[in-house]
Amino acid sequence: MAAIPNQGGGVQSVDRAFDILEIMAAAGGSIALSELAETAGLPLPTIHRLTRSLVSRGYVRQLPSRKYALGPKLIRLGESATQLIGAWSRPHLSDLVRATGETANMAVLDGTAAVYVAQVPSEHSMRMFTEVGKRVYTHCTGVGKALLAQLPDDSVRSIVARAGMPRQTPNTHTDPDSLITDLGVIRQRGYAIDEGEQEIGVRCFSVPVPNAPTPTAISVSGPAARVTVESADHIVPLLKRVAKELATEFDTNAAL
Repeated sequence: MAAIPNQGGGVQSVDRAFDILEIMAAAGGSIALSELAETAGLPLPTIHRLTRSLVSRGYVRQLPSRKYALGPKLIRLGESATQLIGAWSRPHLSDLVRATGETANMAVLDGTAAVYVAQVPSEHSMRMFTEVGKRVYTHCTGVGKALLAQLPDDSVRSIVARAGMPRQTPNTHTDPDSLITDLGVIRQRGYAIDEGEQEIGVRCFSVPVPNAPTPTAISVSGPAARVTVESADHIVPLLKRVAKELATEFDTNAAL
C-alpha cells in the first residue's frame, strides 16, 4: 500500500521516519518506544512499524534495555554530508582568511557539542588549528556560544546540564546563569566572542549562519595579540557577509 502524501507535498511515511530520527537525536542517547510515540504524536503501532523498518536498514538500533537509539549506518551518511559541506563552504572561509589573515572555521550543533565541519587555516606560523570533525564544548568556545545563541534559554540549560560546564581557563563560564547572560548580549550585538575561555591567549569572533537547516556558526580565531578587541570592527562585518553567502549556499544545495 502506497504512503499517503501529506499536505506539504512530501511522503507521510518518509516524513515520519525522519521525525523519529530527529526525536532520537534530541533525546541525547536512547528513548523508549512509548516515549517516542508520545513525542511524535503517533499511535504506538505506527511508531513500532516505522522503527522496525529503520532498525532493519541499520539507521536505528535496539539496545539491550529495549530502548532505541540512532544506528551506525547514520555515521557514514554524516561523514559524507560533512565532506560535502566542507567542500562548498571552504571557498567562503578562504575569503575570510585572505581578508583577516587568521584561521576561519565552520561548526554545527550536534547534540550537546559543537562539531567543526570545515576549516581554512591562517598562513601565519603561529595560528589556530582544529581538526575537522572535532567535538568541543559549547559554553567556552566562540562557535559554541554562537550556536547556543540561536536556541531558547531552556534548550541551552538542557544542553549544558547534560554536557557539563568544566572550567578550561579562569575566563570560562561555569554556571548556566552567567552563560545565559552572555548569550543575551550575543543575541543583541549579533556576534559571540571567546575571550580566552577555551585557551588563554586566544580570541575568537563568531556569528550564526542564518536559516541553516541545523544551528551553524562560522568564526575567525587567532592569537589575542593579533585578534584584538578593536579588530571586531573589521572582522565581524566580514563574518556576517560570509554567513549570508553560506545561507544562500544552504538554500541552493537544499533545492538540488
